[in-house]
Amino acid sequence: MIDGSPDGVAWERASLVRVAPPVRPRKLAKVPFLELADGRLQGVVSSGSDIERVYVSSFAAGTHAFTCSTNNNRPCGGVSAQHACKHLQLLVAEATLQYGTQRVARYLRVEAPEGAELITCLRGHHEPAPAAAVFSRFLRHLAYLEVPDSTAPVPELAWFPATAVG
Repeated sequence: MIDGSPDGVAWERASLVRVAPPVRPRKLAKVPFLELADGRLQGVVSSGSDIERVYVSSFAAGTHAFTCSTNNNRPCGGVSAQHACKHLQLLVAEATLQYGTQRVARYLRVEAPEGAELITCLRGHHEPAPAAAVFSRFLRHLAYLEVPDSTAPVPELAWFPATAVG
């Protein structure tokens, strides 16, 4: 009996979703957006050389196929057929800070021995994937930073979990 229900899935019927706090705090300057979604570890990684450029990077769960390109689908120059670029390495490093190594490893379906760096366990190959959906979600999240302070409800944010006060 999990979550107080006989079938153990009460959270699936709830209007609120449990949000896990980050395992360790992370800096958002290098990887401002990352998610475990759509069968991928994916996110937006800042360029180390151009403040106006970002890369959309991802690893597919199971196959560990990886991709890295600019937000307008220009390929990253550091990716080769068998080797991940520094953007992909940063993505994995920040994901392990956010979610923990074991959770990311489970999601990507990779065996990660205790103490191993997760990036060394991923044996994928380069497989281009469109960056538009991930970049679009990133821009939508950025737009919330521009919402003026208010005590009134914001309909677009109604899905965020509420916390009890008192």
